[in-house]
Amino acid sequence: MYAVIETGGKQYRVAQGDRLKVELLGGEVGGKVSFEALLVGGEGPARVGAPRVAGAAVEGEIVAHGRHKKVVHFRKKKEGWTKKRGHRQPYTELLITAVRA
Repeated sequence: MYAVIETGGKQYRVAQGDRLKVELLGGEVGGKVSFEALLVGGEGPARVGAPRVAGAAVEGEIVAHGRHKKVVHFRKKKEGWTKKRGHRQPYTELLITAVRA
């Protein structure tokens, strides 16, 4: 069974046992999180919510907090002018423990 969840302005297709990195969430490592499902499928036809599937939820556990690799933005013009900027986006790593339909 799988589900589609939304967090941090992005949608993810998840199943039980998946690990994924999402936008930074509040909470301690080892804490529990829950998401409402936008779509549930896998056994029979998929159920699509409007906007959420009634009674469907995805539960997960926070495994770690961290920061992605550095993204570099470099600008250069003909006259010898350059500008280098970058940042590291924070994330939360989740382990999906249950998909409930």
